[in-house]
Amino acid sequence: MIKEKNIPTILGIVILLIGVFAGVFLLRTNQVFRIGASATAVPKDVRVSNLSDSSVTVSWITDDQTADFISYGETQNVGTVANETDNDQKFFTHSITITGLKAGTAYYYKIDSEGTDFDNNGVPWQFTTGPSLTGNGSSTLVSGSVITATGQPSARTIVYITINGYLLSTLTSDTGSFVLQLNQTRTSDLSSYTTIDPTQTLLEVSVEGAGGEIATAKIYPQSANPIPTLVMGQDQDYRNLQPTNDSQNPNANLNLPETATSESKFDISTGSAIASTSAKSVILESLNEGETVTSTQPQFFGKGPGGEKITITVHSEQAVSGSVTIPSNGSWSWSPSTDLAAGTHSIIITWVDATGITRSLTRDFVVQAGEVPAFTASGSGSSPTPTATPTLTPLPTFAPIVTATPTPAATFSPTPESTASTAAVPVTGDLTPTLLLFMMGVVVLSFSFAVWKMSES
Repeated sequence: MIKEKNIPTILGIVILLIGVFAGVFLLRTNQVFRIGASATAVPKDVRVSNLSDSSVTVSWITDDQTADFISYGETQNVGTVANETDNDQKFFTHSITITGLKAGTAYYYKIDSEGTDFDNNGVPWQFTTGPSLTGNGSSTLVSGSVITATGQPSARTIVYITINGYLLSTLTSDTGSFVLQLNQTRTSDLSSYTTIDPTQTLLEVSVEGAGGEIATAKIYPQSANPIPTLVMGQDQDYRNLQPTNDSQNPNANLNLPETATSESKFDISTGSAIASTSAKSVILESLNEGETVTSTQPQFFGKGPGGEKITITVHSEQAVSGSVTIPSNGSWSWSPSTDLAAGTHSIIITWVDATGITRSLTRDFVVQAGEVPAFTASGSGSSPTPTATPTLTPLPTFAPIVTATPTPAATFSPTPESTASTAAVPVTGDLTPTLLLFMMGVVVLSFSFAVWKMSES
């Protein structure tokens, strides 16, 4: 008889448990779905580089091509957006430079990849800018090119250069080439520009491309302009490489076919002057067409005939121009006197050759960043951290719902006296406990379903 009288109460408990388990299942199923859908969009190897008083570069890779942006601010409630491109282009490698920052200020940021926000173990990543400095550091240039294992140019590859533990970065152009200036590199505390010894300061180069392919090299600054071609998948040590000598031209080894005679096949008796002139042309070595540079005052350099005067004009919001007389060793260099705004620019080099004809050379390029100092910032900004590992947090974690065990209105003792009284025992027709449990189950189920629908939207 007692079991029959308890059926409604047991039914109510069953309904309540069904509501609890259904809610937990919906939430967990939704969370697993969101994680699976974003697996290839998870930012990996997130690094902070080129950190100065007013700018910073954040770079990372994804397993699939994704359209990403950064939200940042001075509090954990980040809200200012820095886009990677203006037209939501998708890439495997990502690099976003944030400019217009305040000196000596802590900033927080999150990465949005394909519509999902990612942070660092539940809190935004953090970096701290350095103080404002005047002047410039070393004028050392580092350049080179990156190719794949099959010999093809490795475009849009992230190039990292670590100097005494501090990080710089840039992206390779469509032809796989890159140029980095070290004149804004700072010390560990960002309080001053670092001193770079051409023969003693070790440059640790790390290249990271699509699919997580990497290449590394160690070299001293005296031999790093240019660095020998970097091949993806290879580790190189160029510390014993002799420095480059711009005053010397490479020797050419001409192998003629066995059927060729020693007699010349062309006449230079009347055209020697033209041949000599055409060989003495002004060239620009530091910049390829469409290349991206990470300095507002990039240094342009190249070769040309000694004593030749060249005029250089950079077309920007306001044109910047200057002139250089090429020294006797044939190597020239020039930098604009004012900062260039971020965006697309063109450089035009003009000169008058030996025949009196005005020649010109034009290249388009993109200024990506405001400055090029660097190191990897930690949470406090005082000590460098090699790599921040992102943690996927698309949804909040819900604690399991704990259901309290109903307490009877009175203590029941199996005695004759208490058996005669049924006030403390649920009986058939007394639906109050059952209705309460049923309503609790409906409320839990409705709440779980509402939360699931909100997370879906």
